[in-house]
Amino acid sequence: MNIFKSLALMLVVMFTTATFGQATLKGIVQDADTDETLVGASIIVKGSNLGITTGIDGDFTFNVPAGSQVIKISYMGYEEIEKQVKITAGKTTNLGVIKLNALSIGLAEVQILADVAIDRKTPVAVSTIKSEVIEKNLGSQEFPELLKNTPSVYPTKQGGGFGDASINIRGFDQRNIGVLVNGIPVNDMENGWVYWSNWSGIGDATRTVQVQRGLGASKLAINSVGGTINIITKTTDMKKGGSLKAEFTDFGRKKTTLTLSTGNMKSGTAITFVGSRTTGQGYIDACYTDAWSYFLSASQEINKDHRLVFTLVGAPQKHGQRDSYELITQEEYDKYGTKYNKNWGYLYGEKLSYKNNYYHKPQAALNWYWTINETSFLATSVYLSAGNGGGSGTLTKYKTPYDFDEIRRPYQQLIDFDSIAEINAKEKSSQYILRNSVNNHLWYGALSTYSKNLTEDLTLMAGIDARYYKGEHYREVRDLLGGDYFEDRKNKRAKIGDKIAYHNDGIVQYAGAFSQIEYSSGNLAAFLAGTVSNTWNQRIDYYNYDYTVGNESKQLSDIGYNGKLGVNYNINENLNVFANGGYYSRVPIFKFLFLNYKNDVNEDRVNEKVLAGEIGAGFKNSFMSIHVDGYYTTWKDINRIGKFKDKNNKKRSAYYYGLEEVHYGVEAEIKLKPIKNLTLGLAGGYGIWYYANSPLARVNFDDNVNSFNTFRVNLKDVYVPNQPQTSVSFSADYKINDFDFGANWNFYDRLYTNFNVDSRAIDINNSNPNKDFGQSYRLPSYNTLDMRAGWNFKIAGLKSYAAINCYNVLNTEAIVYGEERIVNNEHFFDSGFWTWGRNFNFSLKVNF
Repeated sequence: MNIFKSLALMLVVMFTTATFGQATLKGIVQDADTDETLVGASIIVKGSNLGITTGIDGDFTFNVPAGSQVIKISYMGYEEIEKQVKITAGKTTNLGVIKLNALSIGLAEVQILADVAIDRKTPVAVSTIKSEVIEKNLGSQEFPELLKNTPSVYPTKQGGGFGDASINIRGFDQRNIGVLVNGIPVNDMENGWVYWSNWSGIGDATRTVQVQRGLGASKLAINSVGGTINIITKTTDMKKGGSLKAEFTDFGRKKTTLTLSTGNMKSGTAITFVGSRTTGQGYIDACYTDAWSYFLSASQEINKDHRLVFTLVGAPQKHGQRDSYELITQEEYDKYGTKYNKNWGYLYGEKLSYKNNYYHKPQAALNWYWTINETSFLATSVYLSAGNGGGSGTLTKYKTPYDFDEIRRPYQQLIDFDSIAEINAKEKSSQYILRNSVNNHLWYGALSTYSKNLTEDLTLMAGIDARYYKGEHYREVRDLLGGDYFEDRKNKRAKIGDKIAYHNDGIVQYAGAFSQIEYSSGNLAAFLAGTVSNTWNQRIDYYNYDYTVGNESKQLSDIGYNGKLGVNYNINENLNVFANGGYYSRVPIFKFLFLNYKNDVNEDRVNEKVLAGEIGAGFKNSFMSIHVDGYYTTWKDINRIGKFKDKNNKKRSAYYYGLEEVHYGVEAEIKLKPIKNLTLGLAGGYGIWYYANSPLARVNFDDNVNSFNTFRVNLKDVYVPNQPQTSVSFSADYKINDFDFGANWNFYDRLYTNFNVDSRAIDINNSNPNKDFGQSYRLPSYNTLDMRAGWNFKIAGLKSYAAINCYNVLNTEAIVYGEERIVNNEHFFDSGFWTWGRNFNFSLKVNF
């Protein structure tokens, strides 16, 4: 026998021995509470290097040695388990469905309040972002930017100050996007806005974020015309321990985060705390940051049927801003770059910015979970929020032509505060001052949901939602800038801290009832839901009337309602289809009810009407997950406040009403796991969003807010601005041993500029009221690339993780938000905000 035959025989023997000494192990890993499959869960043969991660549908299959083996199953945020398994050589051992319990107490219960959508069951278009993705990608980004790989979602930094980001979904801004934290609505009850700086630490405490596009699955009457952002916090950890994380950026911001947890103690008590401190310079000039954040969750099990969970979250902060009224022109950008900020200068050698934000809005919630019996469950939350703070800006003497913008130093066009101080000192009565616009509020409410399994297939859910809100609004003198006093219309010799310009309270009371019937049997799931509510609004003015007692407006009472239905059908274990539709009659928000800064009621108010529907399909196997959907939304009788400049170039506000919009489009989200440690994602949306009519606008031209002119705003068939109507994102995540790498690429096109009302307004008495002003200016398409790398290792035996995130790797220069000007029917870019340049975030986290 020659050597080649001998080697061949040896290979055959080795191969045969290996084959008969091994077997196949398979199974599926799911969340124990929601039955959601867990993608990327780790399956390891204990005491060896053999292992695999679960695929797109939570499944795994791999070869293991024969004999008695211990299989370790783990997933971030879940309790790790071990299974003793007897493996027979040459055969397949199926572990079936392995359910992992979340390491958060009360998570399943809070998901009932928060209306978390379940894959292949809840018939809505939804994307879910888990805590691992949040932790690896957040870095120095704003919270909304975590969602930029979601179809039809467009987050921007806006002016670029800490927490000043905004987000659009399907062409709707965040006034029309419902934001919930553990099921509690957080949109401002007067203007619908979400101020992310008030929630700056929420990313550190978030376990899951769900973006439900369209009317969504929430049973509440909230702002979800475009979608719902459902933020589920970490509640209370079952496991004792903590972590310390340090981060810093290349532009000077530093952040430290501490997490502590007692775990579930013998007394049935568990406490979790997350706190952070952020300081330093911002990327944009004069946009400093000085912020704290805290999150506290305490859980107490009273007995097997009752549990109490207390949550406290807040973020006291102050930061410099870039005024949204002072956008950057192309000429300024070319000369000074993306960091340019018009809102600051030097006074007596010290840096001074007139645009600052300061606020503290703690929110406390007490949740009571009661398992009444085997078929009935009651979840109740009572909450309280007391916000204090405001923002600063400029103010000039009543009815004078002075303007801060006219007094600037040539270098960098900074405001010349020294010259302003000289003018004020000479006049004694300050011609220019800095003011604070204070917006304090008290907000409390209760939300209770009762769930009853009527049969094996039918579940009834019903409840109440009650809220009370009081906002206090006034301006005060912040800095007299060298003068002795300021002559206000009401207070002729106002000093620092004195109230000026306006002082009023807004009171909003809301009471609603909701119900939903769910059917789930075999492959079919369906729901029918409805809400009816009443909103009471009232205004108290202390400035325009007798400021010693104030003057109360009459209390407005308006009814709103909505109805939704949806159905999902699982054709087989891989393919499902769904459809939903709904109608929403929404009471206008407070700011549209009193139009002239006095207690005169807008008697022309009508409810806004939203009619929406969508259809979609999903496909999932071990290799890929695909979700596609199409949607159509009409929105009528919209109320808006727009910008207007009069013939003297003075800024005015315009209230326009009766506006109609149409939004329709298609979306797709694909996730692939082509090899063991590589996950790929692709998402995109193509929308057609436009104004369906030319509404009327009412513009105030009198500083005493007594006279209005009415115009028609030519908007019919004009595209909705501020969000790209074409968007595509690609993501990749790869793990190798203790290292992981990631990349996110985003492409945006068909982004149209915003408009000032004056650029498209025609007096209703004009002989040509239907004049066509053409389509808005279309901004250039652009793309950005983010990349990151991380390393798992140990410091003194403690699990640690170091990471570097690079945002805008290619240093793309693009306009992310813009406004137009129209000259002789020609459309031009006027001003806007640009992308940040390339920037880095470095972090180190140690677990203990």
